[in-house]
Amino acid sequence: QVQLVESGGGLVQAGGSLRLSCTVSGGTLSSYVVGWFRQAPGKEREFVAVISRAGTIPYYADSVKGRFTISRDNAKNAVYVQMNSLKPEDTAVYYCAAKTAWVRVVDAHDYDYWGQGTQVTVSS
Repeated sequence: QVQLVESGGGLVQAGGSLRLSCTVSGGTLSSYVVGWFRQAPGKEREFVAVISRAGTIPYYADSVKGRFTISRDNAKNAVYVQMNSLKPEDTAVYYCAAKTAWVRVVDAHDYDYWGQGTQVTVSS
């Protein structure tokens, strides 16, 4: 059973940075496409970023492009998202998710495994 655990969330001022981590157990990370999603109160879960199995192809939502960087270290079974120039509208619970195929990578419903989420709060 594949399990994902997020960490690194917290409270930060606007303009600050955070680095989220997603560690994977129960499976071989290199077998999975890993995405990050977020959900703010009263809103639907939205796509943030995704990275291919080998880490060669990142893809971002327009709202975070140029500010967030996704990366992975398959040897450490971990995927990261470096978040810079944070804005209050980035406040949400952030989730990592995994799937095997590089199709419909922005669709949350297409992912097989999910972490429990980590809260990110950006104050103005």
